[in-house]
Amino acid sequence: MTRFLTKEIFYQPPYKPNQIICGTGQTVIATGWTVKESIAKHLLPHEYAGIGALYSPTRGISLLIRNLIANPNARYLVVINATKEDRNAGASNCLIDFFRNGFELGLTDTGKQCWLIRSTVTGYIDIEIPREVLEQLRKSIEWVEAKTIADAVNKVKAYALREPLEAWSTPQTYPLATATPTVLPGTRYGHRIEGRTIAETWVKIVHRIKTTGTIRPTGYDGQWQELIDLVAIVTDEPKEFYFPEPNYLPCDRTFINEYVSQILDDAPTVEGVKYTYGQRLRSHFGLDQVEQVISKLIGEIDAASAVMTLWDVKDHEKGGSPCLNHIWLRVVDNELSLTATLRSNDMFSAWAANAMGLRALQQHIRDEIAVRSQYNLRMGSLITISQSAHIYSDCWQHTDLVIQQQYQKIVDAEYKRYCDPVGNFLIEVQDNEIIVSRTTPGSGETVACYCSKDPLKLIREIAAASPAIRPDHVGYLGIELQKAFDCIKNRNTYVQDR
Repeated sequence: MTRFLTKEIFYQPPYKPNQIICGTGQTVIATGWTVKESIAKHLLPHEYAGIGALYSPTRGISLLIRNLIANPNARYLVVINATKEDRNAGASNCLIDFFRNGFELGLTDTGKQCWLIRSTVTGYIDIEIPREVLEQLRKSIEWVEAKTIADAVNKVKAYALREPLEAWSTPQTYPLATATPTVLPGTRYGHRIEGRTIAETWVKIVHRIKTTGTIRPTGYDGQWQELIDLVAIVTDEPKEFYFPEPNYLPCDRTFINEYVSQILDDAPTVEGVKYTYGQRLRSHFGLDQVEQVISKLIGEIDAASAVMTLWDVKDHEKGGSPCLNHIWLRVVDNELSLTATLRSNDMFSAWAANAMGLRALQQHIRDEIAVRSQYNLRMGSLITISQSAHIYSDCWQHTDLVIQQQYQKIVDAEYKRYCDPVGNFLIEVQDNEIIVSRTTPGSGETVACYCSKDPLKLIREIAAASPAIRPDHVGYLGIELQKAFDCIKNRNTYVQDR
């Protein structure tokens, strides 16, 4: 193989270039969840090749390896494995296991062939990259793990003092498989989705986005499919959380046990860690906002001002602003609900964990109110308002598989539990006219009546009066009203549901 002497060459990542700080050295730094700028400020450009985050073992490692293969002058790799988030996500550990243990032929969760990293953490590498190239990369890159920012900086500087090494190969790139979704027309702003559990609601959410979401470029070198202002309502999530069996969610109970603490607990300010939601709620503004809302509701149980904020106006200047911005709690009819506003929400990979963390916060506040006062509140709904509700393009195939395997099951089960909060409709024919009585869903009390010989006029009138009616309920009414009309026309007796 031809060798090329290394010169001061600018690192040129073909994948996610806007997310990588590029230099002219020979060391690549995978920062995990540590903010890349917190490393770069301690280094000079000639001391590193590239500095970038590594969040996901299934979505991020393959792109990092592609960038290394395209830049064979990079000969050293420093993997930062410093934070609780790193340990929870497992991407840094999985990357180390690629170099330490290798890989084998396997399948992704969507059934696509891939190289599977030999690790306790599931990590994929694109099958388009030849085995021999991956093996050559493993032999050619010297890697080391760093547990702190200072440790990483020292290791990078030590590598920079070495004599330059020759490039281990010529730059190589390989085809990157992409998926293009079919998008149906739909509403641009304002979407409502409701489910009993977080798992059920999540499947409905990803189905809605993949069906009608607009494909737009992201600020992260890619595309996402997006709906604007999506309201998701979870009505009956159990206290210990429901995980389906087999688990189709992108998180498991072990991950959630770690993640919940990031929302409930305060955390010290650590260099390289942007924030945790718990730190923003507990101490960032000099006050414990969780304690504030508990005291507020105990003192004024009907208050509409039990508000917590995570947005700092300085975030505009500093960057790295939290996705979760605003939390509002409200007690109505002895029931505590929580509404959270997220400015930007990865609905495939993050929303389920976000929802479980928020549900745990809601449960904590309910329990503390019960302990400290006479109020024994019921747990009400969890509501999230995702202003940018999106799914990244590298998750589209996995999303399609979830929808294919789970969506119809959930819809069918929902039909069997039939209940429409707008009420029920009783249809009869009297004096050659169709009469529709609307009753409450609980007691069956009649609250409205619609009369006409024209079924189309009736369905329009009912839909206008009840814009939140279930779509399948509207379809059912259309069928029954047409049957009633046909009975009048043919002088037959009409009986509903026959």
